[in-house]
Amino acid sequence: MPFAPGGSNDIVGRIIADAAGQALGQPIVVENRAGAGGVIGAEYVAHAAPDGYTLLINSSHSTIPAIVARVPYQTVEDFVGVAVAGFSPYVVVVNPQLPADTAQKLVALLRANPGRYNLATAGKGSGVHLGGELFRSTFKVEVEVVHYRGGGPSVAALVSGEAEVGTPTMASAIGQVRGGGLRALAVMAEQRTAALPNVPSATEAGLPGLIHEEFFPILAPTGTPAPVVAALGTAFRGAIQQSAEKLIELAGVAPRAGFETPEQVMNLVREGAERYTAILRAAGIQPE
Repeated sequence: MPFAPGGSNDIVGRIIADAAGQALGQPIVVENRAGAGGVIGAEYVAHAAPDGYTLLINSSHSTIPAIVARVPYQTVEDFVGVAVAGFSPYVVVVNPQLPADTAQKLVALLRANPGRYNLATAGKGSGVHLGGELFRSTFKVEVEVVHYRGGGPSVAALVSGEAEVGTPTMASAIGQVRGGGLRALAVMAEQRTAALPNVPSATEAGLPGLIHEEFFPILAPTGTPAPVVAALGTAFRGAIQQSAEKLIELAGVAPRAGFETPEQVMNLVREGAERYTAILRAAGIQPE
């Protein structure tokens, strides 16, 4: 897990780890190696022995750190695809004390108070950071971007009021939204999601174009033997199917078919990188 406990990767990975371990006939040890927008954990797996015993459950936005800075591995070439755990939209949330109960009121409040409020991310180069930049650039608002060490810490900052605005993953925010710790103003999708049926889509909320979705590729180091990758893929796809209801209920993550081969998984990662590069460049973010 390249992010802190409580974030979307952590929640999704732990849901499917037990079922996959049962299919493989041995337990899967879940280890969080957080930091640098997922770079630390991804580097560890990229350089691990390609024997099938060390895997990465990453965010679809694993390629973003390489877009904004140099990283010590190749974000596509150093991995081989095993499976895709599912897809989930991000969500626009605010601390409940903020005087904005609709997305349009939030935009008006931020425009009237440039630089006054903090926007929490899960780290520079994370998918949450990308969602925040997409929100900022699309609706021309000025907020102070604050980077935390993962989705869990960023959501905690929003609940405490240390930050007021965020675009967290559905998985990391859903519990606080349901419990009242956060107010959700829109899911960043064209349609509502079954996980939060009372929250409007971005289109319904008056935020056209604010479409931002996460997916969760499970990856092995490049060089892992093809029969090993195939066996892992079979085990994890079965675990994902077995855990589908729990993934939707606890994380707002919906599995999809069509990612049965390593090539299909890595094509998805590669296409995502191209989209994210375009969004970051439009927001004026250049490599450091």
